[in-house]
Amino acid sequence: MSKVMSLNEAIGLIRDGDRVAASGICMSGVPEEIMAGIEKSFLETGKPRDLNMIFAAGQGCWDDIHAYQHMAHEGLVASAIGGHFGTCKSFGKLIEDNKIIGYNMPQGVIVDLFHEAVKGMPGHITKLGLKTFVDPRIEGGKLNARTTEDIVKVIEIDGEEYLMYKTPKIDVALIRGTSADAYGNISFEEEALPVDMRLIAMAAKACGGKVIVQVKYSCERLMTDKVVIPGIFVDAVVVSEEPEKNHRQTQLHFYDPSLSGHVFVAQDAIASLPLNAKKVISRRAAMELTRGAVINLGVGTPEGIANIAAEEGVSDLITMTSESGAVAGVPLGGKAFGSVQNAWAIVEQEVQFDFYDGGGLDVSYLGLAEADRVGNVNVSHFGTNVTGCGGFINISQTTQNLVCCGTFTAGGLKETIGDGKLTILQEGRQKKFIDKVQQITFSGEYGAEIGQNVLYVTERAVFKLVEGGLKLIEIAPGVDLQKDILDQMEFTPIVEDYKLMDERLFREESIHLKEMMLSK
Repeated sequence: MSKVMSLNEAIGLIRDGDRVAASGICMSGVPEEIMAGIEKSFLETGKPRDLNMIFAAGQGCWDDIHAYQHMAHEGLVASAIGGHFGTCKSFGKLIEDNKIIGYNMPQGVIVDLFHEAVKGMPGHITKLGLKTFVDPRIEGGKLNARTTEDIVKVIEIDGEEYLMYKTPKIDVALIRGTSADAYGNISFEEEALPVDMRLIAMAAKACGGKVIVQVKYSCERLMTDKVVIPGIFVDAVVVSEEPEKNHRQTQLHFYDPSLSGHVFVAQDAIASLPLNAKKVISRRAAMELTRGAVINLGVGTPEGIANIAAEEGVSDLITMTSESGAVAGVPLGGKAFGSVQNAWAIVEQEVQFDFYDGGGLDVSYLGLAEADRVGNVNVSHFGTNVTGCGGFINISQTTQNLVCCGTFTAGGLKETIGDGKLTILQEGRQKKFIDKVQQITFSGEYGAEIGQNVLYVTERAVFKLVEGGLKLIEIAPGVDLQKDILDQMEFTPIVEDYKLMDERLFREESIHLKEMMLSK
Protein backbone atom coordinates (compact mmCIF):
# COMPACT_ATOMS: atom_id res chain seq x y z
CA MET A 1 0.00 0.00 0.00
CA SER A 2 1.42 3.38 -1.01
CA LYS A 3 2.38 5.82 1.76
CA VAL A 4 1.69 8.81 -0.50
CA MET A 5 -1.42 10.65 0.69
CA SER A 6 -3.07 14.06 0.52
CA LEU A 7 -1.96 16.94 2.71
CA ASN A 8 -5.23 16.86 4.68
CA GLU A 9 -4.90 13.11 5.28
CA ALA A 10 -1.38 13.60 6.61
CA ILE A 11 -2.39 16.47 8.87
CA GLY A 12 -5.15 14.22 10.23
CA LEU A 13 -2.41 12.08 11.80
CA ILE A 14 -1.52 14.95 14.16
CA ARG A 15 -3.43 14.89 17.46
CA ASP A 16 -4.16 17.79 19.79
CA GLY A 17 -1.33 18.24 22.29
CA ASP A 18 1.26 16.29 20.26
CA ARG A 19 4.98 17.05 20.60
CA VAL A 20 5.97 17.93 17.03
CA ALA A 21 9.59 18.07 15.80
CA ALA A 22 10.31 19.83 12.51
CA SER A 23 13.43 19.80 10.34
CA GLY A 24 15.34 22.56 8.59
CA ILE A 25 17.52 25.66 8.90
CA CYS A 26 16.24 28.98 7.57
CA MET A 27 14.21 27.61 4.63
CA SER A 28 16.49 24.68 3.72
CA GLY A 29 14.89 21.34 4.59
CA VAL A 30 11.71 22.98 5.92
CA PRO A 31 8.41 21.18 5.12
CA GLU A 32 6.76 24.47 4.21
CA GLU A 33 3.64 23.06 2.54
CA ILE A 34 2.85 20.92 5.57
CA MET A 35 3.27 23.86 7.95
CA ALA A 36 1.05 26.06 5.79
CA GLY A 37 -1.50 23.22 5.70
CA ILE A 38 -1.49 22.93 9.50
CA GLU A 39 -2.13 26.67 9.76
CA LYS A 40 -5.03 26.47 7.28
CA SER A 41 -6.56 23.51 9.07
CA PHE A 42 -6.34 25.26 12.45
CA LEU A 43 -7.87 28.50 11.18
CA GLU A 44 -10.71 26.67 9.42
CA THR A 45 -11.46 23.85 11.89
CA GLY A 46 -9.62 24.61 15.13
CA LYS A 47 -7.60 21.40 14.66
CA PRO A 48 -4.90 20.47 15.46
CA ARG A 49 -4.34 22.61 18.54
CA ASP A 50 -2.08 22.93 21.60
CA LEU A 51 0.93 21.50 19.78
CA ASN A 52 4.27 21.37 21.55
CA MET A 53 6.98 22.25 19.04
CA ILE A 54 10.68 21.42 19.09
CA PHE A 55 13.27 22.47 16.51
CA ALA A 56 17.04 22.75 16.56
CA ALA A 57 17.86 25.53 14.08
CA GLY A 58 16.04 28.75 13.21
CA GLN A 59 13.36 28.06 10.61
CA GLY A 60 11.98 30.84 8.44
CA CYS A 61 13.30 33.89 6.65
CA TRP A 62 12.88 36.70 9.16
CA ASP A 63 9.98 38.91 8.07
CA ASP A 64 8.12 36.79 5.50
CA ILE A 65 5.34 34.35 6.39
CA HIS A 66 7.16 31.07 6.06
CA ALA A 67 7.99 28.01 8.20
CA TYR A 68 7.29 28.65 11.88
CA GLN A 69 5.57 31.93 11.09
CA HIS A 70 2.66 29.72 9.92
CA MET A 71 2.48 28.26 13.43
CA ALA A 72 2.26 31.65 15.17
CA HIS A 73 -1.32 31.39 16.38
CA GLU A 74 -2.43 31.30 19.98
CA GLY A 75 -4.21 27.98 20.48
CA LEU A 76 -2.36 26.21 17.67
CA VAL A 77 0.83 26.04 19.74
CA ALA A 78 1.10 25.50 23.49
CA SER A 79 4.88 25.39 23.94
CA ALA A 80 8.15 25.50 22.07
CA ILE A 81 11.72 24.34 22.61
CA GLY A 82 13.84 26.02 19.96
CA GLY A 83 17.42 26.76 19.10
CA HIS A 84 16.79 30.11 17.40
CA PHE A 85 13.73 32.32 17.02
CA GLY A 86 15.17 35.23 15.04
CA THR A 87 14.03 33.83 11.68
CA CYS A 88 10.43 33.40 12.88
CA LYS A 89 9.71 36.64 14.73
CA SER A 90 5.94 36.36 15.00
CA PHE A 91 6.35 32.90 16.52
CA GLY A 92 8.91 34.29 18.96
CA LYS A 93 6.45 37.06 19.85
CA LEU A 94 4.04 34.45 21.24
CA ILE A 95 6.78 33.69 23.73
CA GLU A 96 7.59 37.36 24.36
CA ASP A 97 3.91 38.09 25.06
CA ASN A 98 3.67 35.14 27.47
CA LYS A 99 1.11 33.41 25.25
CA ILE A 100 2.97 30.08 25.11
CA ILE A 101 5.61 28.27 27.13
CA GLY A 102 9.07 28.83 25.64
CA TYR A 103 12.57 27.44 26.07
CA ASN A 104 15.77 28.32 24.24
CA MET A 105 18.39 25.56 24.15
CA PRO A 106 21.69 25.27 22.25
CA GLN A 107 21.17 24.06 18.70
CA GLY A 108 23.62 21.21 19.04
CA VAL A 109 22.10 20.13 22.35
CA ILE A 110 18.63 19.84 20.78
CA VAL A 111 20.15 17.71 18.04
CA ASP A 112 21.71 15.52 20.75
CA LEU A 113 18.31 15.27 22.48
CA PHE A 114 16.92 13.76 19.28
CA HIS A 115 19.78 11.24 19.52
CA GLU A 116 18.84 10.44 23.11
CA ALA A 117 15.20 9.95 22.08
CA VAL A 118 16.34 7.41 19.46
CA LYS A 119 18.23 5.50 22.15
CA GLY A 120 15.48 5.80 24.77
CA MET A 121 17.69 7.70 27.20
CA PRO A 122 16.22 10.05 29.84
CA GLY A 123 18.51 12.96 29.09
CA HIS A 124 21.65 14.35 27.49
CA ILE A 125 24.68 14.91 29.75
CA THR A 126 27.19 17.55 28.68
CA LYS A 127 29.24 20.51 29.91
CA LEU A 128 27.75 22.66 27.12
CA GLY A 129 25.82 25.55 28.58
CA LEU A 130 27.50 25.70 31.99
CA LYS A 131 27.45 29.27 33.35
CA THR A 132 25.32 30.49 30.43
CA PHE A 133 21.62 31.32 30.51
CA VAL A 134 20.66 27.65 30.00
CA ASP A 135 22.32 26.74 33.31
CA PRO A 136 19.39 26.24 35.76
CA ARG A 137 21.26 28.32 38.35
CA ILE A 138 20.87 31.29 35.98
CA GLU A 139 17.74 30.97 33.78
CA GLY A 140 17.49 27.32 32.79
CA GLY A 141 16.68 28.34 29.21
CA LYS A 142 13.26 29.65 30.29
CA LEU A 143 12.05 32.56 28.16
CA ASN A 144 9.05 33.97 30.03
CA ALA A 145 7.06 33.92 33.27
CA ARG A 146 4.73 31.22 31.96
CA THR A 147 7.64 28.80 31.63
CA THR A 148 8.28 27.19 35.01
CA GLU A 149 9.24 23.54 34.55
CA ASP A 150 12.94 22.75 34.87
CA ILE A 151 14.14 20.74 31.88
CA VAL A 152 17.84 21.19 32.67
CA LYS A 153 19.59 20.23 35.90
CA VAL A 154 23.15 20.31 37.25
CA ILE A 155 24.69 16.95 38.07
CA GLU A 156 28.12 15.92 39.30
CA ILE A 157 30.22 13.06 37.92
CA ASP A 158 33.62 12.30 39.46
CA GLY A 159 33.71 15.72 41.07
CA GLU A 160 32.95 17.64 37.85
CA GLU A 161 29.82 19.57 37.00
CA TYR A 162 27.66 18.71 34.00
CA LEU A 163 24.25 19.73 32.74
CA MET A 164 21.59 17.12 32.05
CA TYR A 165 18.94 18.14 29.52
CA LYS A 166 15.66 16.23 29.67
CA THR A 167 14.83 14.14 26.58
CA PRO A 168 11.48 15.06 25.01
CA LYS A 169 9.00 12.51 23.67
CA ILE A 170 8.43 13.07 19.93
CA ASP A 171 4.92 12.27 18.73
CA VAL A 172 5.18 13.63 15.19
CA ALA A 173 8.13 14.38 12.89
CA LEU A 174 7.63 16.87 10.06
CA ILE A 175 10.53 16.50 7.65
CA ARG A 176 11.43 16.99 4.00
CA GLY A 177 13.11 15.11 1.17
CA THR A 178 13.28 15.42 -2.59
CA SER A 179 11.75 12.18 -3.89
CA ALA A 180 9.69 9.33 -2.42
CA ASP A 181 8.65 5.97 -3.74
CA ALA A 182 5.50 4.02 -2.95
CA TYR A 183 7.23 2.32 0.01
CA GLY A 184 8.06 5.64 1.66
CA ASN A 185 11.78 5.53 0.87
CA ILE A 186 13.12 9.10 0.69
CA SER A 187 15.98 10.66 -1.30
CA PHE A 188 17.63 14.07 -0.89
CA GLU A 189 19.12 14.69 -4.34
CA GLU A 190 17.98 18.34 -4.69
CA GLU A 191 18.22 19.36 -1.04
CA ALA A 192 20.87 21.87 -0.05
CA LEU A 193 21.36 20.16 3.31
CA PRO A 194 20.32 16.92 5.03
CA VAL A 195 20.20 18.87 8.32
CA ASP A 196 18.41 16.71 10.94
CA MET A 197 15.73 15.00 8.83
CA ARG A 198 16.77 11.38 9.35
CA LEU A 199 17.50 11.85 13.03
CA ILE A 200 14.11 13.44 13.75
CA ALA A 201 12.37 10.64 11.87
CA MET A 202 14.20 8.01 13.92
CA ALA A 203 13.43 9.87 17.17
CA ALA A 204 9.71 9.93 16.37
CA LYS A 205 9.61 6.22 15.50
CA ALA A 206 11.53 5.33 18.67
CA CYS A 207 8.88 7.23 20.66
CA GLY A 208 6.03 5.43 18.89
CA GLY A 209 5.20 8.54 16.87
CA LYS A 210 4.35 9.33 13.25
CA VAL A 211 6.69 10.61 10.51
CA ILE A 212 5.28 12.86 7.77
CA VAL A 213 7.55 13.73 4.84
CA GLN A 214 7.12 16.45 2.22
CA VAL A 215 8.73 15.75 -1.17
CA LYS A 216 8.93 17.26 -4.63
CA TYR A 217 8.54 14.07 -6.65
CA SER A 218 7.07 10.60 -6.32
CA CYS A 219 7.99 7.43 -8.19
CA GLU A 220 7.32 3.71 -8.07
CA ARG A 221 10.75 2.72 -6.72
CA LEU A 222 13.91 4.59 -5.74
CA MET A 223 17.32 3.05 -6.38
CA THR A 224 19.00 1.87 -3.21
CA ASP A 225 21.97 4.24 -3.45
CA LYS A 226 19.61 7.24 -3.51
CA VAL A 227 17.71 6.36 -0.35
CA VAL A 228 18.64 8.43 2.73
CA ILE A 229 15.58 7.69 4.86
CA PRO A 230 14.25 4.11 4.61
CA GLY A 231 10.52 3.67 4.26
CA ILE A 232 10.32 1.86 7.60
CA PHE A 233 10.89 5.29 9.23
CA VAL A 234 8.02 6.91 7.30
CA ASP A 235 4.25 6.89 7.83
CA ALA A 236 3.04 9.46 5.32
CA VAL A 237 4.37 11.19 2.20
CA VAL A 238 2.96 14.47 0.90
CA VAL A 239 3.94 15.55 -2.62
CA SER A 240 4.14 19.34 -2.84
CA GLU A 241 1.53 20.83 -5.15
CA GLU A 242 3.37 24.17 -5.32
CA PRO A 243 7.10 23.35 -5.16
CA GLU A 244 8.18 26.75 -6.55
CA LYS A 245 6.54 28.30 -3.51
CA ASN A 246 6.71 25.62 -0.86
CA HIS A 247 9.69 23.40 -1.66
CA ARG A 248 12.57 25.75 -2.31
CA GLN A 249 16.19 24.79 -1.77
CA THR A 250 16.67 28.08 0.08
CA GLN A 251 14.46 31.14 0.18
CA LEU A 252 16.63 32.58 -2.62
CA HIS A 253 16.97 29.42 -4.75
CA PHE A 254 14.41 26.99 -6.14
CA TYR A 255 17.19 24.65 -7.20
CA ASP A 256 20.88 25.43 -7.66
CA PRO A 257 22.95 22.26 -8.32
CA SER A 258 26.05 23.86 -6.80
CA LEU A 259 24.28 23.96 -3.41
CA SER A 260 23.54 20.23 -3.41
CA GLY A 261 27.02 19.25 -4.58
CA HIS A 262 26.12 18.26 -8.13
CA VAL A 263 28.35 20.80 -9.89
CA PHE A 264 31.15 23.18 -9.07
CA VAL A 265 30.88 26.75 -10.32
CA ALA A 266 33.50 29.46 -10.80
CA GLN A 267 34.10 31.59 -7.74
CA ASP A 268 35.77 34.58 -9.34
CA ALA A 269 32.99 36.90 -8.36
CA ILE A 270 33.03 36.88 -4.58
CA ALA A 271 32.47 40.53 -3.81
CA SER A 272 35.10 42.65 -2.14
CA LEU A 273 33.80 44.57 0.85
CA PRO A 274 33.78 48.36 0.73
CA LEU A 275 36.19 50.02 3.14
CA ASN A 276 33.88 50.38 6.13
CA ALA A 277 33.66 49.22 9.75
CA LYS A 278 32.66 45.67 8.77
CA LYS A 279 35.70 45.37 6.53
CA VAL A 280 38.06 46.65 9.22
CA ILE A 281 36.62 44.22 11.76
CA SER A 282 36.72 41.31 9.29
CA ARG A 283 40.30 42.13 8.33
CA ARG A 284 41.50 42.30 11.93
CA ALA A 285 39.65 39.10 12.78
CA ALA A 286 41.15 37.36 9.75
CA MET A 287 44.63 38.12 11.09
CA GLU A 288 43.96 35.35 13.65
CA LEU A 289 43.83 32.74 10.86
CA THR A 290 46.56 30.16 10.51
CA ARG A 291 47.40 27.96 7.54
CA GLY A 292 45.22 24.84 7.53
CA ALA A 293 42.76 26.22 10.07
CA VAL A 294 39.24 24.75 10.21
CA ILE A 295 36.86 27.60 11.04
CA ASN A 296 33.21 28.49 11.61
CA LEU A 297 31.61 31.81 10.66
CA GLY A 298 28.59 33.16 12.52
CA VAL A 299 25.78 35.33 11.18
CA GLY A 300 26.31 39.04 10.47
CA THR A 301 29.71 40.69 10.73
CA PRO A 302 31.63 37.36 10.89
CA GLU A 303 30.34 36.53 7.39
CA GLY A 304 32.78 39.17 6.12
CA ILE A 305 35.73 36.85 6.90
CA ALA A 306 34.80 34.82 3.79
CA ASN A 307 34.97 37.99 1.66
CA ILE A 308 38.35 38.95 3.13
CA ALA A 309 39.73 35.45 2.59
CA ALA A 310 38.75 35.61 -1.10
CA GLU A 311 40.02 39.15 -1.52
CA GLU A 312 43.38 38.32 0.06
CA GLY A 313 43.76 35.02 -1.81
CA VAL A 314 43.80 32.76 1.25
CA SER A 315 40.57 30.81 0.80
CA ASP A 316 42.57 27.72 -0.16
CA LEU A 317 44.63 27.95 3.05
CA ILE A 318 41.64 27.48 5.36
CA THR A 319 38.54 25.31 5.53
CA MET A 320 35.28 27.05 6.32
CA THR A 321 32.47 25.02 7.85
CA SER A 322 28.85 25.61 8.76
CA GLU A 323 26.91 24.19 11.70
CA SER A 324 24.30 23.13 9.16
CA GLY A 325 26.72 20.42 7.97
CA ALA A 326 28.74 21.88 5.08
CA VAL A 327 32.52 21.46 4.88
CA ALA A 328 34.60 23.88 2.77
CA GLY A 329 33.15 25.82 -0.14
CA VAL A 330 31.64 29.30 0.10
CA PRO A 331 29.05 29.82 2.86
CA LEU A 332 25.98 31.83 1.86
CA GLY A 333 24.48 34.41 4.18
CA GLY A 334 21.18 36.16 4.77
CA LYS A 335 18.08 34.23 3.67
CA ALA A 336 20.30 31.42 2.37
CA PHE A 337 22.31 31.08 5.60
CA GLY A 338 23.47 27.51 6.22
CA SER A 339 23.74 26.64 2.53
CA VAL A 340 27.15 26.47 0.90
CA GLN A 341 28.28 26.67 -2.70
CA ASN A 342 30.99 24.25 -3.88
CA ALA A 343 31.19 22.34 -0.59
CA TRP A 344 33.61 19.42 -0.36
CA ALA A 345 31.11 17.52 1.73
CA ILE A 346 27.68 18.06 3.28
CA VAL A 347 27.13 15.97 6.40
CA GLU A 348 24.16 15.71 8.71
CA GLN A 349 23.83 18.36 11.38
CA GLU A 350 24.45 15.96 14.27
CA VAL A 351 27.73 14.83 12.66
CA GLN A 352 28.91 18.43 12.37
CA PHE A 353 28.06 19.20 15.99
CA ASP A 354 29.83 16.03 17.13
CA PHE A 355 32.89 17.36 15.30
CA TYR A 356 32.52 20.82 16.86
CA ASP A 357 31.83 19.52 20.36
CA GLY A 358 34.93 17.34 20.13
CA GLY A 359 37.15 20.39 19.58
CA GLY A 360 37.41 20.10 15.79
CA LEU A 361 37.40 23.85 15.13
CA ASP A 362 40.67 25.81 15.22
CA VAL A 363 39.11 29.29 15.17
CA SER A 364 35.50 30.43 15.42
CA TYR A 365 34.16 33.85 14.50
CA LEU A 366 30.93 34.84 16.21
CA GLY A 367 28.85 37.97 16.72
CA LEU A 368 29.25 40.66 19.40
CA ALA A 369 25.94 42.30 20.28
CA GLU A 370 26.75 43.02 23.95
CA ALA A 371 29.74 42.32 26.16
CA ASP A 372 30.33 43.06 29.82
CA ARG A 373 33.18 43.59 32.29
CA VAL A 374 33.83 39.85 32.85
CA GLY A 375 33.75 39.03 29.14
CA ASN A 376 30.22 37.64 28.92
CA VAL A 377 28.60 38.04 25.48
CA ASN A 378 24.88 38.32 24.71
CA VAL A 379 23.53 37.59 21.24
CA SER A 380 20.29 35.90 22.25
CA HIS A 381 17.88 38.17 24.18
CA PHE A 382 17.42 41.97 24.10
CA GLY A 383 14.64 43.68 26.00
CA THR A 384 11.59 41.58 25.24
CA ASN A 385 13.01 40.43 21.89
CA VAL A 386 13.69 36.68 21.89
CA THR A 387 16.36 35.84 19.32
CA GLY A 388 17.91 32.66 20.67
CA CYS A 389 21.41 31.24 20.82
CA GLY A 390 21.39 28.91 17.81
CA GLY A 391 24.74 27.13 17.62
CA PHE A 392 26.52 29.93 19.52
CA ILE A 393 26.92 28.06 22.82
CA ASN A 394 28.14 24.84 21.21
CA ILE A 395 30.65 26.67 19.06
CA SER A 396 31.85 29.25 21.60
CA GLN A 397 32.41 26.78 24.44
CA THR A 398 34.27 24.14 22.43
CA THR A 399 36.66 26.24 20.32
CA GLN A 400 40.07 27.00 21.76
CA ASN A 401 40.38 30.23 19.75
CA LEU A 402 37.29 32.43 19.69
CA VAL A 403 36.91 35.84 18.02
CA CYS A 404 33.78 37.89 18.76
CA CYS A 405 33.16 40.52 16.08
CA GLY A 406 31.05 43.66 16.01
CA THR A 407 31.07 47.45 15.97
CA PHE A 408 31.98 49.26 19.19
CA THR A 409 28.62 51.04 19.49
CA ALA A 410 25.33 50.68 17.61
CA GLY A 411 22.45 52.81 16.39
CA GLY A 412 23.38 55.73 14.16
CA LEU A 413 27.16 55.18 14.23
CA LYS A 414 28.90 57.13 11.42
CA GLU A 415 32.62 56.80 10.65
CA THR A 416 35.08 57.50 7.87
CA ILE A 417 37.95 55.15 7.19
CA GLY A 418 41.00 55.82 5.02
CA ASP A 419 44.63 56.94 4.93
CA GLY A 420 45.45 54.45 7.67
CA LYS A 421 43.09 55.79 10.33
CA LEU A 422 39.54 55.82 11.69
CA THR A 423 37.54 59.01 12.24
CA ILE A 424 34.29 58.92 14.23
CA LEU A 425 31.77 61.42 12.84
CA GLN A 426 28.76 60.43 14.94
CA GLU A 427 28.76 58.08 17.92
CA GLY A 428 26.26 55.24 18.12
CA ARG A 429 23.34 55.66 20.52
CA GLN A 430 23.77 52.28 22.20
CA LYS A 431 26.81 51.23 24.13
CA LYS A 432 27.69 47.58 23.51
CA PHE A 433 30.31 47.23 26.23
CA ILE A 434 28.06 47.40 29.27
CA ASP A 435 28.33 46.63 32.98
CA LYS A 436 26.19 43.47 32.79
CA VAL A 437 24.71 41.76 29.73
CA GLN A 438 21.00 40.98 29.74
CA GLN A 439 21.61 37.32 28.96
CA ILE A 440 24.80 35.24 29.08
CA THR A 441 25.17 33.47 25.73
CA PHE A 442 28.94 33.13 26.17
CA SER A 443 30.35 32.95 29.68
CA GLY A 444 33.59 34.90 30.06
CA GLU A 445 34.08 33.31 33.47
CA TYR A 446 33.83 29.80 32.01
CA GLY A 447 36.03 30.72 29.03
CA ALA A 448 38.77 31.99 31.33
CA GLU A 449 38.37 28.94 33.56
CA ILE A 450 38.98 26.47 30.71
CA GLY A 451 41.80 28.55 29.20
CA GLN A 452 40.20 29.71 25.94
CA ASN A 453 41.89 32.37 23.82
CA VAL A 454 39.13 34.95 23.32
CA LEU A 455 39.33 38.24 21.41
CA TYR A 456 36.67 40.94 21.10
CA VAL A 457 37.33 42.73 17.80
CA THR A 458 35.73 46.06 16.92
CA GLU A 459 36.57 48.74 14.36
CA ARG A 460 38.30 50.94 16.99
CA ALA A 461 39.56 48.59 19.71
CA VAL A 462 40.55 44.99 20.37
CA PHE A 463 40.18 43.36 23.78
CA LYS A 464 41.47 40.05 25.14
CA LEU A 465 39.80 37.91 27.79
CA VAL A 466 42.07 37.57 30.82
CA GLU A 467 41.44 36.33 34.35
CA GLY A 468 40.31 39.75 35.59
CA GLY A 469 37.97 40.49 32.67
CA LEU A 470 38.63 42.41 29.45
CA LYS A 471 42.07 43.77 28.69
CA LEU A 472 42.52 46.45 26.02
CA ILE A 473 45.30 45.35 23.65
CA GLU A 474 44.85 47.54 20.53
CA ILE A 475 43.23 50.82 19.51
CA ALA A 476 42.66 52.23 16.04
CA PRO A 477 44.90 54.99 14.64
CA GLY A 478 43.01 58.28 14.76
CA VAL A 479 40.83 57.60 17.84
CA ASP A 480 41.15 59.05 21.32
CA LEU A 481 41.49 56.45 24.07
CA GLN A 482 39.44 58.36 26.62
CA LYS A 483 36.75 59.99 24.45
CA ASP A 484 36.20 57.31 21.81
CA ILE A 485 36.76 54.16 23.86
CA LEU A 486 36.68 54.44 27.64
CA ASP A 487 33.89 57.05 27.74
CA GLN A 488 31.79 54.81 25.46
CA MET A 489 31.97 51.88 27.87
CA GLU A 490 29.98 51.31 31.07
CA PHE A 491 33.01 49.80 32.75
CA THR A 492 36.75 50.35 32.72
CA PRO A 493 38.73 47.53 31.11
CA ILE A 494 42.23 46.56 32.09
CA VAL A 495 44.47 49.16 30.43
CA GLU A 496 48.18 48.51 30.72
CA ASP A 497 50.21 48.23 27.55
CA TYR A 498 48.36 48.47 24.25
CA LYS A 499 49.37 49.13 20.68
CA LEU A 500 47.86 50.66 17.56
CA MET A 501 45.88 48.41 15.25
CA ASP A 502 47.73 47.77 11.97
CA GLU A 503 47.17 50.88 9.83
CA ARG A 504 46.85 48.67 6.72
CA LEU A 505 43.39 47.71 8.06
CA PHE A 506 42.30 51.27 7.33
CA ARG A 507 43.59 51.54 3.76
CA GLU A 508 42.13 50.41 0.43
CA GLU A 509 45.10 48.23 -0.53
CA SER A 510 45.71 44.64 0.59
CA ILE A 511 46.70 43.88 4.18
CA HIS A 512 49.00 41.08 2.86
CA LEU A 513 47.15 38.44 4.84
CA LYS A 514 48.66 35.59 2.84
CA GLU A 515 52.19 36.60 3.80
CA MET A 516 51.14 36.84 7.45
CA MET A 517 49.63 33.35 7.41
CA LEU A 518 52.52 31.70 5.61
CA SER A 519 55.02 33.24 8.03
CA LYS A 520 53.32 31.82 11.14
